[in-house]
Amino acid sequence: MPNRLPMPPAEPLHNAPEFTVSELSQSLKRTVEDTYGHVRVRGEISGFRGAHSSGHCYFALKDESAKIEAVIWKGVHGRMRFKPQEGLEVIATGKLTTYPGSSKYQIVIEALEPAGIGALMALMEERKKKLAAEGLFDEARKQLLPWLPEVIGVVTSPTGAVIRDILHRLEDRFPRHVLVWPVKVQGEGSAEQVAAAIRGFNALPEGGRIPRPDVLIVARGGGSLEDLWSFNEEIVVRAAAESMIPLISAVGHETDITLIDFVADKRAPTPTAAAEMAVPVRSELFVEVADLGRRTHAYWMRSHESRRNELRAAARALPSAGDLLAIPRQRLDSAGSSLPRGLKANTHAHFRRFTAAASKLTLRVLHGQISQAGHRLTVSGERLGLSARALLRRRRDRFAGLEVRLRASKLSNAQAQRNAILRQRERTQRLSERAGRALVTLLQRLDARVENSGKLLSALSYRGVLARGFALVRDEEGHPLHSADSVGPNARIAIEFADGRVSATADADRPAAVARRAPAQPKQAAETKPAPKRVAKPVDQGSLF
Repeated sequence: MPNRLPMPPAEPLHNAPEFTVSELSQSLKRTVEDTYGHVRVRGEISGFRGAHSSGHCYFALKDESAKIEAVIWKGVHGRMRFKPQEGLEVIATGKLTTYPGSSKYQIVIEALEPAGIGALMALMEERKKKLAAEGLFDEARKQLLPWLPEVIGVVTSPTGAVIRDILHRLEDRFPRHVLVWPVKVQGEGSAEQVAAAIRGFNALPEGGRIPRPDVLIVARGGGSLEDLWSFNEEIVVRAAAESMIPLISAVGHETDITLIDFVADKRAPTPTAAAEMAVPVRSELFVEVADLGRRTHAYWMRSHESRRNELRAAARALPSAGDLLAIPRQRLDSAGSSLPRGLKANTHAHFRRFTAAASKLTLRVLHGQISQAGHRLTVSGERLGLSARALLRRRRDRFAGLEVRLRASKLSNAQAQRNAILRQRERTQRLSERAGRALVTLLQRLDARVENSGKLLSALSYRGVLARGFALVRDEEGHPLHSADSVGPNARIAIEFADGRVSATADADRPAAVARRAPAQPKQAAETKPAPKRVAKPVDQGSLF
């Protein structure tokens, strides 16, 4: 192999400026924001999990070969008519910026729109499946339209041709009272206004100052899918589903389909057709009512004539009054002729019964009844005595058994009390022994503490220091002296050794003693609190400090 020449080392750039990490990040941020101040990016939403707890939205826009982070601030997200969803292809408008905390760039989105009709249709189908799964499109929950409503509520734009078509058609067919709730039918905030109008009509009280509509018409003219998108919003669909007033959807032309058409109680191809569904034709009603009146009168006449003929036929078939009353009259005459004989026979029968009863009421019969009653009374008295004696005997036996049981219970109770007293006495003895042992242990511990305290006192006493060859010098008052400056000329001092004390006199040519300074105290404290009394220490127990 040919020999390779070594490459010379790169020359250091001593004159290149130095940046801190923050300065470099801020410089890059300004460069990116100045260069890409306003951009439109098309891509697919990835990693969207709904709004953050702070209200901001974080996700990414990607295509087949790249990905860029995106953020939508809370205020912007609340104003957006089109909300981001996972996997949806959109066109985002915003500005590029960097995030120095993680060294990456991102787009701050200010507006969001779907990328073409296909995306809108996909979003519409997904939303349709979601609402259908909740049962909002079921036929069982839809209401019937009133046949002739008194008041019709219309939710539409007040300036378009839709309201004029509806009013003109109602005027031709059957004039009714119409309440118009003006709303925006396109653009930002239109969906919220339509939902608020539907809920507002339902909130009107019955019999109030403003009449409550019997049927609602939500109408709009034709347009593109983007123009009609407000009627695909979930807030509008749910408001229509919650409506307690029957609702007719008349959004767009016959070929235009929106989600409100599936949830409405009736769908009209055009706003004019919605007006035709709401009311019948008045002229046709007049003709129908007149025809029904003629038919009713003809039927009544035929029925009246039929009843008259039936009455005449029945009258001809009935017999005369004399024929009907002949037989009852004969029966009455026969009963009247036999009545005196019947009264006499009834009187004789009652007399015979009274005579038979009187023959039985004699003194012998009464004496017999009295004797029978006395005999029953005697038997009842004997039975009562026997019963009383038997009851007394049973009660005596019962009381004897109770006496035996009471004596046995008394003996067992006394024995139980004696056993309890013995147990308590044994427990008291055990507690007394434990108390004695505890007292001995406590006294031993106190003796040990006193002994240890004595040893500690001996170790900390200044006499131990004196035993090592030191001496304690005191003045005439017995106060210890800490320095030579506190001893004046000819001062009397006492020197204490380990084995005794020695008095001495200071030199006469010593300088005067320096007065000991007392620690300064606050004036207020000195005035309010009395000075503590000085307690003289015993002469045989001084302190080195």
